[in-house]
This record gives sequence, structure tokens and C-alpha cells, in this order.
Amino acid sequence: MGVLRHVVCAMSGGVDSSVSALLLKRMGYHVTGVFMKNWDSQDERGLCSSERDCEDAYKVCKMLDMPFHQVTCVKEYWHEVFSNLLWEYEQGRTPNPDIMCNKHIKFKHFYHYAVNTLGADAMATGHYARTSQEDEEVFQQKHVPPPRILFRDRFETRRPVRLYQGADHLKDQTFFLSQISQDALRHTIFPLAGLTKEFVMKIAAEAGFQHVLKKKESMGICFIGEKDFENFILEYIEPKPGNLVSIEHGKIMGQHKGWLTLTLGQRARIGGQIDP
Repeated sequence: MGVLRHVVCAMSGGVDSSVSALLLKRMGYHVTGVFMKNWDSQDERGLCSSERDCEDAYKVCKMLDMPFHQVTCVKEYWHEVFSNLLWEYEQGRTPNPDIMCNKHIKFKHFYHYAVNTLGADAMATGHYARTSQEDEEVFQQKHVPPPRILFRDRFETRRPVRLYQGADHLKDQTFFLSQISQDALRHTIFPLAGLTKEFVMKIAAEAGFQHVLKKKESMGICFIGEKDFENFILEYIEPKPGNLVSIEHGKIMGQHKGWLTLTLGQRARIGGQIDP
């Protein structure tokens, strides 16, 4: 009998990560579920959404008889993701915090926690993506710490692991995984690679994961959630109100709270106007 492989599965409290954990268990791995808390926030009812998500993730782990852990990366998220988001908006650009979150938090800090603290042989997430290596190849990879030199030898990685689209192109998440390191990618399994969202929902229903099936699809800023973006961002950036002026006839058409809250292509509506 072979060695029982230990896989740490990132649990968000949603349906995708829940089904990923279930599939890993069915594959015969020793699976540990870990919920990652990256933000302290409350909704309009004064409830912390991360606490609810953590409870949902714990319930799935209990149903699957899996160990459960919680890791906090609030400080790391603020310094490596959110501060960058604020800076970019202040410069008039539109950053993608999901990409930065995957690069710096989930596939760096979380990955190191899984490998170094929990002793995992691999980590897994509920992303709709796949790699160029088979699951068994993941366990044959050795952890290679990044070089301390400024520039890398272009021949350093002769057989890079490639990131490919999963079976469900409508749910493809490879764009958001595009900047994660080779080391993390080599040690990651994507259990949903060959599945569609519809089939994942079916598996969740058959497994009795009703509490996660009822939840809405997670939207909004990575690990912060869906919010009124203008009001949210202006809690951290000083408002700079001004006029919205028509370039056709120079008339003032309305006011804004700060041009940095408006992005190219947004076609924001001005109060009282028919067209965007």
C-alpha cells in the first residue's frame, strides 16, 4: 500500500471548495480543510461575513470527517494587496485585487502555511483551471525556494508547469491565477479541472451540502465581498468631488464624489439623464 498523501484544501465556505474537498477525499487523500481570513468586516446587519463563511467551511469538514484549521492573513492582505489597490486607484488606474490576492496571499502565504506548518504534500483550491501535470506528478515535485538574486537565469526552469483552462470555459479562472509562482503551481491540485459548474452543483446536492448551495455566487473584491464600491473606496481615499461636464456643449451635467471612483468603459449614469 502506498503512502497516504496529505493535501490541504483551501476552504472558502462556498460550493466549489466544498466539492473540491469531497473529491479529494474520494481520491483517497488525507485532506485537511483550512479557512483563510483576510479581512475584518461587517455587513449592514452588523454580522461578519467571514465568520459565517468559516462556519460553513467547518460544517463541510465535519460532514467529511476532515481536520479543520483557520489561518489569519489580515495583515498580509492589507500590506500586499489592499494598499496596492488604493495606490492604483489614486493614480487613476483600475487594479485587479483578485490577481494580487492569489499571487501574494493564497499561493504564497497560504501555500507556505500548508507546506511548512501543516506538512502538506500538496495544496488544492476550488478554481476552475488545470495544469499541464497530472495529480500524481504534483507529489513528485520538490519544493524549490525562490532565488535571492535580482535576475533569474532564463534557463532555470526547463520544464515549466503550464496553466490551462478547465472544462468549464464559462467559469474559467486562469486569468486570476496568471501570476502565481511556478513553485506553488507545481504543488497545487485543481479538483474541478474536468467539471462544469452545473455538475459541481449536482455533486454538492447529492452530498447534502445544502447550506453552501443556498449561498449566492461570491462576487466583489477578493476576500472582501460585494459592496457599494464608491462608498467603500471613499472610506480609505480622500473624496475629491467635482463636476461632470459634457464635451459636446460644455454644460455641467452633474457631480461626482471623485474621478478615481469612475473607470473607463463604466458608462456611469448621471442623475436625471436618460443615457449613460
